[in-house]
Amino acid sequence: MERSQQFSSIGGLTIIFFIIAITISLAFYQFVFLKELNLKPSIPEEIANPPQPLTLTIAEGASLPTNPIFFDPIQARAALGVDNKLIWENHDATAHTVTTDNDYEDPLSGKFDSMDTIGLVPPGGTFEFVFTEEGEYPYHCEPHPWMTGTVTIVENFS
Repeated sequence: MERSQQFSSIGGLTIIFFIIAITISLAFYQFVFLKELNLKPSIPEEIANPPQPLTLTIAEGASLPTNPIFFDPIQARAALGVDNKLIWENHDATAHTVTTDNDYEDPLSGKFDSMDTIGLVPPGGTFEFVFTEEGEYPYHCEPHPWMTGTVTIVENFS
């Protein structure tokens, strides 16, 4: 009889520990995991969808190292909430990329790299990226590393 009571109390403790483990797991899932999973950046509408894009070009002949112009303008400046959506138009006969030099990842747009979204920008094609943070963002073309440019995003002072 004593032996069956010992097994009964071990079984009871096991059930209690199991219930506690399930409760802790559900609490973690509810209050930590789901909260992190559902976090979305809080970006003002005028920054997420600026009224006018800024267009840059990948110059004709940019794949040649001797070409005097690769990205035009080579140093672009845009203001948050005004023209922080940049569009690169490829005017060259060769496909190119727009690839971050410093692994910049925007909270809204993701990694600043055409290869992560559209791949190579084909001749006549475009690549769009919305910057939501101030900063200086150097970039290059992956297959043609001599092609470099910089985007500077500033606060809107209007």
